[in-house]
Amino acid sequence: MADKNGFTTTILHSDRRSQVEHGAVHKPIHPSSQYAFSSSRELAAVFQGKSGFTYARQGTPTTAALEAKITRMEGGQASVSFATGMAALTATFFTLLRAGDHLITSQYIFGNTNSLLGTLAGLGVEVTLVDATDIDAVRRAWRPETRMVFTETIANPGTQVADIAAIGQWCKEKNLVYVVDNTLTTPWLCRGIDVGASLVVNSLSKHIGGHANALGGTVTSTGLYDWSGYDTIAEPYRKGDPAGWGLLQIKKKGLRDMGGTLSADAAHRIAIGAETLALRMDKCCANALALAQALQAHPKVARVHYPGLPGHPQHERAGQLFGGRYGALMGVELVDELDVFEFLDRLRVFALATHLGDTRSLVLPVAHTIYYEMGAERRALMGISDNQLRLSIGIEDTQDIIDDMLLAME
Repeated sequence: MADKNGFTTTILHSDRRSQVEHGAVHKPIHPSSQYAFSSSRELAAVFQGKSGFTYARQGTPTTAALEAKITRMEGGQASVSFATGMAALTATFFTLLRAGDHLITSQYIFGNTNSLLGTLAGLGVEVTLVDATDIDAVRRAWRPETRMVFTETIANPGTQVADIAAIGQWCKEKNLVYVVDNTLTTPWLCRGIDVGASLVVNSLSKHIGGHANALGGTVTSTGLYDWSGYDTIAEPYRKGDPAGWGLLQIKKKGLRDMGGTLSADAAHRIAIGAETLALRMDKCCANALALAQALQAHPKVARVHYPGLPGHPQHERAGQLFGGRYGALMGVELVDELDVFEFLDRLRVFALATHLGDTRSLVLPVAHTIYYEMGAERRALMGISDNQLRLSIGIEDTQDIIDDMLLAME
């Protein structure tokens, strides 16, 4: 589609611009697990690199259409989809790193990702946790065996905003693979290619899908990294443009070897949800800012963690990086006198749920749920208190979500 079209127009018309069967505006669901060929030579050609479909574990026409949409969103070179965001991260780390390599990562990362990095360390990859809001801390962690830097754009649930642009420039200077998890900002607020990322990971289960009805994840190659000097790339994947070798290895090993395949049904649901990403995200961000402003002045709220508030340590950075919008996630610390469980049970609009990026507003007690297994010491390092809530703000009428919170505090 022509580059002159805007974000939403491009996504809305992505499928039909690719000559969808029978003139449909959406790519249909292809449930077949296998694909037959008219000749044996054609079958062999697809196995040897020609575009086509052989077995659904390696992808389907439906997942390919979704991947094209995500690539257009990110302004990247190509994407590969997975069953979940964690499957996308696992494929990235496990196919590009090996024992003896060194990974620098933010200390403010999602609990499941933290667990994955522990598994990676157990297999011989050295992992160093740093304060990714400080580029000097990232620089100091460098070693000769450093191969990759990983960070999220906005941390969950503390909302720390990594210095992603400065990290990208430094990774370019050091010729390091730079992986950015863009889940909480989405390509609507931030594109990995604009901050120098080599690879961009999105959990499609969150804002991009948007309706809590499908799981999925993607890895997008920006085309900025030259993989010809990256010796972990296996010989079969060293063909064509070197800018695509890394993603090719992630796809082949992540789908064929690990089997983390996105189903056609889930891909279709996510693709439909993605059409309204910009509209939903703008409303979520506006609601979140209004709620944060209302809560920060309340006497029963000890602290509000939200990049949109002027007191947030990375407020100015977030505004510059994310186009004056600050995401839909916030952390709220209640005063000690307010029992966190009694408060939560009085809410009527917010759903008590462990998810993010839904059309509905969600809330949970952080230390007692998603970060419970991490232990008190690591929670303290991440700045997570026992009375901290994680809020994912949806698209409800603004005053309704504000009133729900304030009434529950009475």
